[in-house]
Amino acid sequence: MATPTTQKLSLFALTAMVVGSMVGAGIFNLPSRFGTATGPFGAIIAWLIAGTGMYMLARVFQSLAERRPDIDSGVFAYAKAGFGDYMGFLSAFGYWLGSCLGNVFYWVLIGSTLGRFFPEVFGDGSTIVAIVVSLLGIWTFHFLILRGVEQATFINMVVTIAKIVPLVVAILLMVFAFNFQQFSENFFGGLDMPEKSLIAQIRDTMLITVFVFLGIEGASVYSRFAKERADVGRATILGFVAVTGLMVAVTLLPYANMARADIAAMQQPSLAGALEAVVGPWGAVFISIGVLVSVLGAYLAWSLICAEVLYAAAKSSDMPKLFATQNGNRVPANALWATNIVVSLFIISTYWSADAFNFMLDMTSVTSLLPYLLVAGYGVLLARSGNGYEDVPQARVRDMIFASIAVIYTLFMFIAAGLQFVLMVMVLFVPGTLLYVWARREQGKLLFTPVEWIIFGITVAGCVAGLAGLLTGYFQI
Repeated sequence: MATPTTQKLSLFALTAMVVGSMVGAGIFNLPSRFGTATGPFGAIIAWLIAGTGMYMLARVFQSLAERRPDIDSGVFAYAKAGFGDYMGFLSAFGYWLGSCLGNVFYWVLIGSTLGRFFPEVFGDGSTIVAIVVSLLGIWTFHFLILRGVEQATFINMVVTIAKIVPLVVAILLMVFAFNFQQFSENFFGGLDMPEKSLIAQIRDTMLITVFVFLGIEGASVYSRFAKERADVGRATILGFVAVTGLMVAVTLLPYANMARADIAAMQQPSLAGALEAVVGPWGAVFISIGVLVSVLGAYLAWSLICAEVLYAAAKSSDMPKLFATQNGNRVPANALWATNIVVSLFIISTYWSADAFNFMLDMTSVTSLLPYLLVAGYGVLLARSGNGYEDVPQARVRDMIFASIAVIYTLFMFIAAGLQFVLMVMVLFVPGTLLYVWARREQGKLLFTPVEWIIFGITVAGCVAGLAGLLTGYFQI
């Protein structure tokens, strides 16, 4: 039996980390979010855009894993290597914060799912009872993870397999019940829906597509545990292909069984309502159970990722060294404590949110865009420099194209997100910079370079604008 110091993750385990991270809450909410925004035609275009952009990003992660095998926990480390210390910190902090917000969303969805059966108690997932249940769940998982990463990743593999089953069953049942006439009626928008341009329809789907693709970098985050470095890239591509197929099917098939207006009006998790329309009430119960299993599994995966990112950033001196402490089971305990305290505070704050469900989903998506943009940007820089391509010079042009398309895609996502969410992220980045100041003082290093002062100034200006929007009521949370 391997000891804690030699235990490594196989290709299957790394792929399960990617699938487990991606197949969480978002996939069960796709029918209603897409139904509100567009019909099948717009959905197909949206998935072509999102799938192409995220595939390019997946290929960037794969190439960086091969060209820079010396960089571990690559999400923020690539940003630091390409754009300096402060951008590396913002990438690490943004990724960690986005992961925390994603974990908050998971618990809100659990409450909303239970609210389908106990509406007076759980409501939309932000009632007092729902918040208390969420807090109990957060700290139960906390102490489970403290027992060891390998044990937690094993549980994640088991849960990943278990939660794929209801998705596959739902897809097969909806394929069997496929109504071509209903699908045709919905194809270009359907009846009783407000008129919107095709561009507006596609734009309104973009944040949910970002959310459901979060986790594509799961293998990269855990690269230091891989048995073989090449498995990191393989796991990323395998996970991407498998999950994309599931997401497209879950989005399009409900259009063949329900009017678009009915799909848009479904309570989340909307896949439960979509299957109920096909097979009756037991379908909603079946999917709701799948949601609970899936979300708890995804929460476990993202709790691991949150702690790992904070720990790795501290090890590379981008965060205070307090977070670089591991317990006897090789778990970054202080990083895990910090993560779950922050998640708990955000959970409590949902009590005052008008729409905690969608707000947390959209904030998670936008917060994760900066790390993705910087990874893609570093892919461009590395291909231009030729470092790591000495043995495969012919791959430089290909990787340059992939990385450039990924940059364009992530910039488009920022535009599609809208000003409110971009400024809300800056509101969180400014106080977060205190951690960077703490880390720099520990090392006796210069706080900012001249360029970094400019970046910090832009962030502060965005923070001020975001706070002004909140105080005046222009921005709603």
